[in-house]
Amino acid sequence: MLYLNIVIFIGIGLLSELVFQDIPDVELLQCLGRGYLKQNLLRAIRLWVWLRSLYGDNQDRVVLDDSFSYADWRNAFFSSTHPKGEEIPAIHDSHCPCAKTVAEWLFSEKTGIVAAHWQKLILAHTGMAESELDTLLQRRLFGVTRRSLQADLETLAKLGWLVYKYEKYYRVCEFPLHPITTKDRASATQVGAYELSFMHEDLVGFAENHSQKINGVQRFFLKLDYVIPRSTLDMVDDWQEQLKQLWAKTSVPPIKLTYTSARLEGNVNCIVYPVCIYYVQRAVYLCAYGESPQKDTNWYNFRLDRIRSLVALEWTDPRLPSNLQQQYQQKSLPNPDDIALEMSKVWGFDFYLPSQLMLLRFDREFCDRYIKGTERHDTFEEISYQQVQRLIQGEIKQPQQQTLLKILAKRSPKDAYYQARIRYQDNEHRDNNLVMRLRAWQPKVEVLTPWDLRQSFAADAATQFMLYQN
Repeated sequence: MLYLNIVIFIGIGLLSELVFQDIPDVELLQCLGRGYLKQNLLRAIRLWVWLRSLYGDNQDRVVLDDSFSYADWRNAFFSSTHPKGEEIPAIHDSHCPCAKTVAEWLFSEKTGIVAAHWQKLILAHTGMAESELDTLLQRRLFGVTRRSLQADLETLAKLGWLVYKYEKYYRVCEFPLHPITTKDRASATQVGAYELSFMHEDLVGFAENHSQKINGVQRFFLKLDYVIPRSTLDMVDDWQEQLKQLWAKTSVPPIKLTYTSARLEGNVNCIVYPVCIYYVQRAVYLCAYGESPQKDTNWYNFRLDRIRSLVALEWTDPRLPSNLQQQYQQKSLPNPDDIALEMSKVWGFDFYLPSQLMLLRFDREFCDRYIKGTERHDTFEEISYQQVQRLIQGEIKQPQQQTLLKILAKRSPKDAYYQARIRYQDNEHRDNNLVMRLRAWQPKVEVLTPWDLRQSFAADAATQFMLYQN
């Protein structure tokens, strides 16, 4: 057994001749970031530098024995005056690697990385704000604690770049499978491949990893329910193309829409500023600021297939509503980030409706099988029976408060209770996509609040019961 171990270790040591020359493109960083590039971008770049120090050419590679510890690597990588404590090292030597910024590691004559191109790829892939990326690039890449660097080593071992045995690390005899891009293979044509930031971050990973066929077979498919009839698809495409052209202008103009409102049962004209497009619950919507069909809110989500005409206007047009004129004059026109922020605060796509507390009671077995461990919204969380009591007492007015407390007293504390903040004004102004989700959970869910929504569900249940009576 001893002989076998010696052979393995010698074999591992011999493979230190492997040379790592990859540039940190999006695919490699995604791999090093373990699928969560936006959150782990700094660490992924640092791991790329680690790999250069372990497997790079003679100029980059540090001198290490076949087996080494973190302390061995630290002494070889940093200057002799580098602190050995637990704290983040101060700038003690301008020539120590811990003093170099992220940008200095990335953009040099040796790497050949074009800063503008690389940043464009990262921004398109992660959806980061440009200012956020600029700040990250000015940070010291190795201005981190010893614990963080030790965690880097452990990550490299988990990813297959190192072998850990008997409290020592060994270089591998073969690199793990990873995206390979050298300086010569990097090109600006890659930008379009990573413009996936409009997707949910978890789906981005799927799309990147499975967009290509494997041994000639497509293995990944994304199925979406899309209720737009084929007869209107061309029209929807036309609206999207027109909006794309308007958004490409230096000054995006307001537009006049003729819109078929299901609620008003007819066509209505609205003058709005187009902000962005969302695909939500089987249809595509234009989120716009200005006039709503009922003229009761500043915002509205217009279903694209119900738009009958779309005409660009001038900002000097006297027909523009006052709220829109004011936003334009103050140079404070809304942007997609405003919408994303509002949707993160409260559950519901109709982000312009007021926020209300929603309390739900689930059948415990149903909850454990289908609700627990899933993500619905940041505000959707399980709470105790006692917390439900306190929320009813603190946020619900009389006489509904007393009625709900009596109802709750008849329910079991062993059931599952959840709270959330939802978009709800009344039964005429509510987020129907959320209502459809609640209906899909019936009869395993009971809406406690909002009170009007509870009453609406009770009426629906009574009507449904009558339909199914013999």
